[in-house]
Amino acid sequence: MTLARLRVRLTLWYAATFVLILLVLGAGIFGAIGVQVSRRLDISLAAATAAITRATSDWEAERAAGQTADAVEELRIPDRDLYLFHADGRPITPPQADAWITAAALAASRTGRFNAARAVRGNREQRLHGERFVAPSGTPYVAVAAAERPSIADQYAWLIGTFVAVALVGLVLVAVGGFLLARQSTIPVEQSMEQMRRFMADAAHELRTPVTILRTRTEVALGQPRDAARDAAAFQAIEREAERLGGIVGDLLTLARADAGERKVVRGALYLDDVASQAVAAARALAERKGVSLVVGLFEESRILGDADLVERLVLIVLDNAIKYTPPGGNVRLDVTARDGRRSVVVSDSGIGIPADQLPRIFERFYRGDNARSQSEGAGLGLPIARWIADLHGARITVSSDTTGTRVQIDFPAAV
Repeated sequence: MTLARLRVRLTLWYAATFVLILLVLGAGIFGAIGVQVSRRLDISLAAATAAITRATSDWEAERAAGQTADAVEELRIPDRDLYLFHADGRPITPPQADAWITAAALAASRTGRFNAARAVRGNREQRLHGERFVAPSGTPYVAVAAAERPSIADQYAWLIGTFVAVALVGLVLVAVGGFLLARQSTIPVEQSMEQMRRFMADAAHELRTPVTILRTRTEVALGQPRDAARDAAAFQAIEREAERLGGIVGDLLTLARADAGERKVVRGALYLDDVASQAVAAARALAERKGVSLVVGLFEESRILGDADLVERLVLIVLDNAIKYTPPGGNVRLDVTARDGRRSVVVSDSGIGIPADQLPRIFERFYRGDNARSQSEGAGLGLPIARWIADLHGARITVSSDTTGTRVQIDFPAAV
């Protein structure tokens, strides 16, 4: 339910963002259209006042010739109201004018040119252009042209309808695509949550066993009469389980720090053969106790860059696994080679092998195959730590196995 709510919330955010973009885009488009319409109307009104100026020249010429002067009265421009004023604001034609037009004519007479606008019915706008000019007779006049700006909603109704339809289709597509994208983007989160739940369950299961054994052995020891030999055996058993518990907790802490990126890596030039030699020395006691022969084969000088402690732990984990799953009397061989630009550690054993269907899962945390569970104790954290160390050094781990044993090869990039 948490992820489902997250997907729905992400989808709503996608849709809301798209709607906001559409609103801003629509407002910008229609605002620009409004400005363009007003500019074109102002240019048209300026052209209309120029026509009045020319008609006034004809009008004065007709009057001077004693003819009927009607050039201005007969001037008609569709959807334009045309006015001619004396310079003092007295209307000539038509003989009457609204007060705001008269006031605009006076302003144009004083400044030479004047533009005005006012709101009229139905949220419409009326625009005006006035211009002062001097006729050929030397008489100053004021020409005024006014018109109502077309409603954008009426003039561009088809554009608005198309924009709304496209916006609705786009919103549906964004909602569907956003949901699919949200579902896809939350898959890694879901996988991480599932992995975390499995990790916690496996950790609790692995920790519960040694804790239960510790508590049981302690209760049994406390419930019996004191006996030195029996107490020593009980303490030794408790020590073994405490050591096992400490190992599991230490491995868990290592993986937790690895996931958080808190483990500091000290990189430097080192020789893989030297590090492998130290790991062999540490593992030899385990091999002798198990009755397994630990053999060192090729030992070529191999220079790499990395953290010596982590590389040694990587090799030791692989050796430890090989020894654990090799029956007494078997053998484990380690080789260090430097070929084809790679520096490799190869550990091969004559152990029980790993079934082919289990090979892809051996690096999963807490995973142990059926053979591993029956042959050896462990929490299944060694190989995940080994994979982390290898990835940290740009190394590659290759595992092959059959009924005759297992071969693990770790290839490091050569030091430059």
